[in-house]
Order: sequence, then structure tokens, then C-alpha cells
Amino acid sequence: MSNVMKRTHMCGTLSKVNIDEKVVLNGWIQKKRNLGGLIFCDLRDKTGIVQIVFNDTIPKELFQKADKLRSEYVVGVKGIVKERQSKNTELATGEVEVFVDELVIYSEAETPPIYIKDDDDVSENLRLKYRYLDLRKIKMQKNLSFRHKITKVTREFFDSEGFTEIETPILCKPTPEGARDYLVPSRVNKGKFYALPQSPQLFKQLLMVSGTDRYYQIAKCFRDEDLRADRQPEFTQIDLEMSFVNVDDVIEVQEKFMKKLFAEVMNIEIQLPLPRYTYKEAMERFGSDKPDTRFGFELVSLNDIVKNSDFKVFTDALSAGGDVRGIKIDVAADKFSRKDIDKLQEAIKHYGAKGLIWIKINESEINSPISKFFSEEKMKEITDAFDGKPGDLILIVAGKAKIVFDSLGFLRRDIAGKLGLLDDNKYNLLWVVDFPLFEFDEETNEYSPVHHPFTSPRLEDVPLLDSEPGKVRANAYDIVLNGVELGGGSIRIHDSNLQKKMFEVLGLSDEIVQNKFGFLLEAFRYGTPPHGGIAYGLDRLVMLLAGEHSIREVMAFPKNQAAVDMVSDAPSAATEEQLEELGIKISIED
Repeated sequence: MSNVMKRTHMCGTLSKVNIDEKVVLNGWIQKKRNLGGLIFCDLRDKTGIVQIVFNDTIPKELFQKADKLRSEYVVGVKGIVKERQSKNTELATGEVEVFVDELVIYSEAETPPIYIKDDDDVSENLRLKYRYLDLRKIKMQKNLSFRHKITKVTREFFDSEGFTEIETPILCKPTPEGARDYLVPSRVNKGKFYALPQSPQLFKQLLMVSGTDRYYQIAKCFRDEDLRADRQPEFTQIDLEMSFVNVDDVIEVQEKFMKKLFAEVMNIEIQLPLPRYTYKEAMERFGSDKPDTRFGFELVSLNDIVKNSDFKVFTDALSAGGDVRGIKIDVAADKFSRKDIDKLQEAIKHYGAKGLIWIKINESEINSPISKFFSEEKMKEITDAFDGKPGDLILIVAGKAKIVFDSLGFLRRDIAGKLGLLDDNKYNLLWVVDFPLFEFDEETNEYSPVHHPFTSPRLEDVPLLDSEPGKVRANAYDIVLNGVELGGGSIRIHDSNLQKKMFEVLGLSDEIVQNKFGFLLEAFRYGTPPHGGIAYGLDRLVMLLAGEHSIREVMAFPKNQAAVDMVSDAPSAATEEQLEELGIKISIED
């Protein structure tokens, strides 16, 4: 077995300042070119690639050894840094090369099933199956290093603010987080199960009862739910909780965190305080509680203008307690054909919309299928509500408020993307506050918490818990970046009587409450400070700041869309012996 050569430099760090230095490098061969009297190889490690050279002045045995090199051989080399004659401006080390006079081959490699290059254009499942090869790519190594830097800054910041990093249990009771739990059978207590935590929520509240005052954790969490680009069955949160605080206190600390994070990781100075929108304002202006403010297209209400019209689509929506709103796309009338608008109309059916009404403002007239239902004066009043001008396109949706908001919220962002208005170099951070405490399920005729049942209502809204729970606002807050939620939190209920009232509104029996939350309520009997916190999706945060579009690009070993670990082929079947030891029998229905 060869001795390991003691490395002096990383491949991607060499530059003209290292010319004439003797260096030792370790890494993988990216590719080799034999030009007869010269052999060129690209040597790669996690920092980048540098060209190494073997010429005919070296011993014949060394030259022959170099000629045996193939892609992904792992080697160590010693040599002199020289100025590169044929410079490569696309390479960070493109001004230098290393003339090798000593070579060690640590291990040979078979031809890999995927190319080790950033633009390999291979299927995602193949990338995930050979993830250990995929991670050799410079981009993937940069993403992992970037994630490390974010967690490092996170720990430094919260340590400086007096937070204590504490690990909470992975094996715990099922939690009321809204998704399915992953259950873990207990061998010692047969017939009983642990749940993997959807969040550390209950334990971090117990830490506030314990007097910890300020807690944080880079926490692993698990949710058995359908996957998408920014969702995984196991994910990581930056989780924290603070005692003796109100909403402003929590937000102030988080804004300082964001300022430090963007300055140190992105070299961007963000201005504080961040904009703050109420839930109501965010919905009415942007059609979303995660508004993207990098562009315009704000929603405009037409309720007062069209309420007495003869157009039944509008009047029926309003008489049913609904809404009529629209957005204006500046100077876009010629950019969207009737076929394009039909596609938009088809897309919003997903949100329950029955139709999409369009108005195109031309130089001499207003063109719209609803013109026959309104006078010229009324059509002008509608377009004036949008501050419309020639060349503008107006899109209107009528129906239940939720349908209108969801449809227009989708359209404004979808169209902005089509028009190239989603600037990846612009970072618009904002807060959304005063969420509804409950949402009403018309199918079950029951209320459920928008966040979780430990979120405190606004004190002035507490009297509404008995009479109009749907109007109660929560002491909750979300931080949003470019239309994506980075994190969310709330001030918690610390009063046992108010917590019991919350459970009562949710229709939870004393038996269910005691079974699920009894240990928390027991702790509350012995003195509980006012407290609140927040949790960030670390994977999503890294994804957004790294400019990626899937969290799988910033996780080392993610699952695929079927929640399968392609490297280890997990989940897999247990043996009969394992199941018997756990006291479990499996019955699978077709």
C-alpha cells in the first residue's frame, strides 16, 4: 500500500502567486490527454481543478506510470508550479499548471456510470443512485461547503446572542404538526411505538419552562408526506425559542440574524427593519401569504365598481360573499395571445377558478369579451382602477375570496417568470404577521389550527374564541424571501386556562388532550414564562441562497420523489426474526 503524500495545497487554490513553488496535491484524475512527449491531466479535489503535466524530461518509468492514468484514479503528485502557456480563462487555476516529478496512484477506478462534471445532463434517479460519485462534482462540493458556512454563521450568531444549543429527543410521542408521523416500534415495550419528531416543538417549550431562557438547535425533523422540489421526508430546521418575549422581540433578533447571514455568506447588506405585512394586506395585495415583491402586478379590487352591473359572473360572486379582483400586466397585451390566455385559464382551474376574464387596452379602444356587458364609461372606470394605459393586459377572477386570491397569486408569479421578472440576484425579505389562528374545514365542519394548537391568539381577540373563532388573529409571524417561506413561528400560549380553551375550540376531548399533551400541561402547572420562537427550513434556506431549485441539490444524501434512498435502497423489508422480536405482523392489502 502506497504512503500518503502530505498535501501542501488544494487543487483549486493555486494561482500565479504560487509560480516556482514545490507543491504536493492529492485528488482525482478528471481526464487525461497524451500528446506524445507530453501528458496533460486535470486533477480535481473539492476546491476545483488544476492542470498537471508530465513531460519527457522525467524518468521513463514515471512517464509510463502517468500514461496508465484514467478518469477517477485517485493520485498524489509532487511538482513545480509554472505559468501556463495556453491559459484557460474558464478555470480559476487557468493561469498555472504543475509539472510533476513524483506520482503515487492510491487507487484505480472503473469507468463510472455517470460523468463527474457539473453539466452531465443525467437523470436525477441515476445521480441519486450513485450519489457518492455525483458529490464529487465541483458544484455539489461547493453546495455542501456553502451549507456548512451557513450553519457555522448560524451557530456563531445565536451563541453571541446568549442562546444555548441543546439536542432534543429523536424518539418521542406523536406530534400534532399536521403531517403523518414516522413510527418506530419499541422492542422493550412491545406493541408501543415512538414517533420521529416533526419538529422539537413540545420539548423546546419545556426548555422554556426549565429556565433555559434561549434555546436553539440545528434539528433533524421527519414528516411522512408527499414530496416535491422543496420537501423531503427528513429535513433540517434551525429551531429556536426565547423566554420573556413578544413578537417584536423575536423579530428583532431574527432580523439581526438575517443581516449577519447575508453579509457573511452572500456579501449583501440588507436594510433593516424588514417590511412587515399583515396577513390580510398580503392576501389583498399579492394574493399570497408568501408574497414575492420583486415585481408589481398587485391585486386590485373591483367589488364596488361592478356590484350593480348586469354581468352575472361578477354579481353572483359578490352576492355569495365572494370577490372580484384582477391584476395588470404592464405593456403585455401583445405578448399574450388568446391561446396563451386560455392556457392561463386552464392553469387556475387547479385553484377552483371557473374562468379568467381579460381586458386588453389598445390605443383607440378597450378590447374584452365583457365589453358588451358594460358601457364605455364603466369599462374605462374598470381600467382606471388599475391605472391602465395602452398596451396593458388586465386579468380578472371572480369567485370565493380564497379562489380569487390563490388564482391571482399564482398568475402574478407565473407571468412574472414568463416575462423574466424574477431576478435571482434580488433578495426581497419581508415578514407576514397576524395570521388567522384557525382555518375552517367545510367538509368536517371543524376548526383546525393554522400553525399548531400552542400558538397564542392576539390578546384583544381572545373574547372572540367563544363567539367568532374564525376572526381570531394569531401572534404568529412568517419570514418570506422572494415568495418562499424561509421560516415561521409564534408567541406560544403559556396560560393553562387559555390553552384549555384552545383545545376546546378545536374540539379535542380531555382524553385526547391528556394523551397527546398531558406532559406539557403538567409542566405548565409549575410556572411558565411567556415565550415564543421560530424555525427556519435550513435546506430551503441553503437552496434559495445557493440559487438552486431543489433542496436535493443542497443535501448530501436526499431521498427521491418516492421517498427512497437510492444509494442504500431504503426503506427495505425487515426479516421475520426482526418482526417477531418486535411483536409485529405485517398485512399488506393490494
